[in-house]
Amino acid sequence: MNKQDEKTLPVLHEAVVPIEMMLATVAKTLCSAVFVSGRDPQEAIGASCLWSLKAQLLPDALAQHARWHVDRDARRVDIAIELTPTVADDLLAAHRAVHSGFEADWAKEKARLVGLRSVKRSAQFTGGQGSLILPRDGELRLHFDPENVPHGPASSAGWPVPGEAPASVRAAVAQALEAPFADPDAYHAAVLVVHKGQIVGERYRAGVGPDSPLESWSMGKSTMGTLIGMLIGQGALRLDERAPITEWHHPGDPRREITLRHLLNMSSGLRCTGQDDTRETWRYGLPEHFLPYAESLNAAEWAIERPLEHAPDTVGRYRNCDPLSLAKIFRETVLKLGGDPLTWPQTHLFDRIGMQGFVLETDRWGHFIISGFDYGTARDWARLGLLYLNDGVWNGRRILPEGWVQFATAPAPAWKNREYGAQIWLNSMGEIALPADTYYFAGGGGQYVLVVPSMDLVVVRMGHTRGWETAKDKVNVLLQGVTAALAGGGAR
Repeated sequence: MNKQDEKTLPVLHEAVVPIEMMLATVAKTLCSAVFVSGRDPQEAIGASCLWSLKAQLLPDALAQHARWHVDRDARRVDIAIELTPTVADDLLAAHRAVHSGFEADWAKEKARLVGLRSVKRSAQFTGGQGSLILPRDGELRLHFDPENVPHGPASSAGWPVPGEAPASVRAAVAQALEAPFADPDAYHAAVLVVHKGQIVGERYRAGVGPDSPLESWSMGKSTMGTLIGMLIGQGALRLDERAPITEWHHPGDPRREITLRHLLNMSSGLRCTGQDDTRETWRYGLPEHFLPYAESLNAAEWAIERPLEHAPDTVGRYRNCDPLSLAKIFRETVLKLGGDPLTWPQTHLFDRIGMQGFVLETDRWGHFIISGFDYGTARDWARLGLLYLNDGVWNGRRILPEGWVQFATAPAPAWKNREYGAQIWLNSMGEIALPADTYYFAGGGGQYVLVVPSMDLVVVRMGHTRGWETAKDKVNVLLQGVTAALAGGGAR
C-alpha cells in the first residue's frame, strides 16, 4: 500500500475480547520500556506491560499464552498468540471473571477468536519520538520524519534552589520511604520529595534511577495544558474563542461552539465511551477512551471526528478526545508560528526549566499521543510541579502567563464534584492524604505529581502499573509517612 493512500483511521470490528488491540498495547509499552526507559524486558512485562490498560488486558491469560520477542538491532518488539480453542476458552473465562455482569454470545466470540488462528502485533522505536504501534500488517509506514530531540541526563541539570535541607529532615524522609519501598505490592518506582524548593527525599526501585524516563501516562495531559497555556500567553491562542479546528466550523455543526476552555476543562461534550460507561457500550471490546493506546491510528483525526453528545460546558467527563484535540491545536499553532511541533516542547518549556529526560511519543503521523504515551524522570516531573508551585515563574522568568496557574487549578464548572481543573486534578474530595489545597497531575498505575502550596511541597511518585489496583492506598500510606517526617524532622 502506498502510504499516501493509507486511511488515517483503520477499520475496527466489533469484538468482545479485542485480542488484536490488547497485544498492540503490550507490544508498544514493552518497546518503550526497553528502548525509552532502559528496563529489562522480562521485568517490564511482569511489572508493567501486561497491566497497562488494567482489566482490559487480562494479564494472567496473556502471561500464560502470549509470546513476545525484543529485536534490539531493529529496535522492535513483536508479541503473538496462537488462538486454539483452549486459549480462546481461557481468554473468555478471564473476561467473564472481570466483567461478571456482562452477557454476550460467547459461542460466537469463541468462533471468532479461533477463526483468527493467530495474532501478532508489533511496535517500533523511532528515536526522539519514542515508540509507536505498527499497523496490523506489521509494516512501518511513517507519515512524518522523526526528529532528534537533544537533551542531557536529568541529573546533570543544576537544581534551581541552591543548598541542602537540614540533615535531620533528609534523614527523617529517607526513613519514611523505607517501609513503602519494602512493600512488594506497592510497585513504587520513583519518589522525589521537594520541600521549600530543595530535594529532601529521593528513592528508586532497583533498576531505576534519576536518569530513567518512566511511563507517566495521563500526567502528559497536564504537560499539554501547560504548552497550551504558553501559547495563550504568547497571544497565539485565546482561551474563550472557538477552538481552531476547521472541521468543527461548518455551518450547523454544534462542535463549533467548543472553546479551548472547554477542552482544557474536559467538558467539550464530545462523544467517547470511557471506563465509567457500562461494558455494553464498549463496541470494540474496550472503551473508545483507550483506542489511541491500542491501535495504530491517527490520534488527532480520531479525536476531532467525535460527534457531540452533550452541549459544551454542561458535563465534565475524563475523556482522551479532549487533550488529543488540544494536541492537534498545539501542533497546527506551532506550525503557523514557523516552529517544529516535535521539538517545541523541549526548546520552549523543558530546556527553560531543566527537564532533560522527557520523551513525548507520537502516532505514525507525528501527532503527540500526549494523553498517555509520555515518559519523564522523577526530577523532570518535580521541576514541572515546581513551576506551578511558583505561579509559572522559574528563576525570576515568567514561563506561564500571569493567572494561568490560578485558572488551571480552579474547579471546572461542569464537573459536579469540583475535582478537576484544566488538565489538572484537585483534591476537593480529599482522596489524597494531603491538605485540601493540593492539586496534582495524575496518570494510570499511580503516577502523581502532587503540589501543596500550603506546605511549599511537591511530591512525585511514579509506579509500575501492576500495582494499579491499590496504588492510591499505597501512595496515601507513603504520603502520610512523608508529611509526618517533615513535621518530626524539624522542617518549617
